[in-house]
Amino acid sequence: MLRRLMVGAATAALITLSACSTPSGEGSPSADPSGSASPTATASPSATVSPAADLSAIEVTDATPPVVTVKAPWAIAETQSKVLKPSTDAQKIGEQSAVSVNYVGVNATTGEVFESSFESGEPVTLTMDRVVAGFRKGLVGQAVGSRVLIGIPSADGYPQGNQSGTIKAGDSLIFVVDILSSKDPETVTPAAGLPTVTMTDDKPEITIPADVPAPTELKIQPLIKGVGDPITAESTVQVMYRSWTYADGKLFQDAWTPQAGMMSSLIKGWQQGLVGQTVGSRVLLVVPPALAYPDGQPSATPALAANQTLVYVVEIVDAVAGS
Repeated sequence: MLRRLMVGAATAALITLSACSTPSGEGSPSADPSGSASPTATASPSATVSPAADLSAIEVTDATPPVVTVKAPWAIAETQSKVLKPSTDAQKIGEQSAVSVNYVGVNATTGEVFESSFESGEPVTLTMDRVVAGFRKGLVGQAVGSRVLIGIPSADGYPQGNQSGTIKAGDSLIFVVDILSSKDPETVTPAAGLPTVTMTDDKPEITIPADVPAPTELKIQPLIKGVGDPITAESTVQVMYRSWTYADGKLFQDAWTPQAGMMSSLIKGWQQGLVGQTVGSRVLLVVPPALAYPDGQPSATPALAANQTLVYVVEIVDAVAGS
């Protein structure tokens, strides 16, 4: 519900891994919480409320689950957080951490709870680089074991509202979050003899190793091990990727924006190389011709000759398990 990037309809560009240098299809970004509690108050939209400068008007009980009291309608000018129960744990939440939390979310316009993991009975695991901006701003840097109050303006939450109507455009949000645990991605040292990857302007670039012939078998090298769920053969995935021809190191595909597709529809090198990799990972794949385009892609721009080994760097943004 707090996820910012969700896999949408699969796009033809990724399903076929076409050789276009800039595939046009993109996944569908979503920040639409489902919400289970329908507001009953008829307060005016928060856009008409004079935004508060701080969180002093919000009261939270020490109980579990916490009870949040606010005189609605209420709004806040910018995202703010306040530690309600401090923790001495040295582990802090990072920009890409996967955290296990319990939380309650309140629509500040109506004063009504729209979502509560306490009520569902299970903590929620969220990855910080894939949640709404206000939730990330409120939690990054906080200690595991603490309880945090976060006030979020509409711009950092759900500026367009949500489909169920529990949150409307302009509504500020209030969250009380118990941080249960946190796990960070792991950077991996690549094996010798593979292309080297560097990030330039937030995009990967590669260098083909000198005097190393193209491998005849698929090479799979995680560069960053994400902390999300693993991909299965039935998953629909959302990724960003770039590819190069091994023979000369020239860029072949540039799709460093989210692309969605079903694993079963991807080239064999991806099907074999991505299954088991986790959401949030960055993976280097060196794919021999038989597992990519053995006959080439003569109509592509740029054209791909037959029997070319390809180098891919794939960022796994999200994945939804198949039915």
